[in-house]
Amino acid sequence: MISRISVFLFAVSAFPVCADIIVPTRTIRAGDLLTAETVRIVSGIEASGFEKLEDVVGQEARIALYVNRPILFNQIGPPALIERNQIVQIKFAGSQLMINTEGRALERGGVGDRVKIMNLSSRATIFGFVQPDGYVEVYR
Repeated sequence: MISRISVFLFAVSAFPVCADIIVPTRTIRAGDLLTAETVRIVSGIEASGFEKLEDVVGQEARIALYVNRPILFNQIGPPALIERNQIVQIKFAGSQLMINTEGRALERGGVGDRVKIMNLSSRATIFGFVQPDGYVEVYR
């Protein structure tokens, strides 16, 4: 026998959940920074997106964002500190070894991003993480 609670849960789950979502006010190209003027809050169906303006303002669009479409978590990120082909400082710190050298960024990245770097001395391709002051730290 079907209980009243089961019927209620089924009826509630059949309707989409409404929530505040962040949407662009105009088309934003990949690489552009989001500002308070380019985004706004609207009511809509929850779509795994941002709900607070302070979470998106100052971030960089990773792909093109279109008017009135929710901004999803994987579509924006921190602004790029290093650009592709830029010469960057590489730092490696081991147990008793510290190496500082230069490399060429093979991709762009922001703070915390894992980027591919070519060591200019050895021409080896390595990976490292972008630090807040713009250098790339390599880990073992």
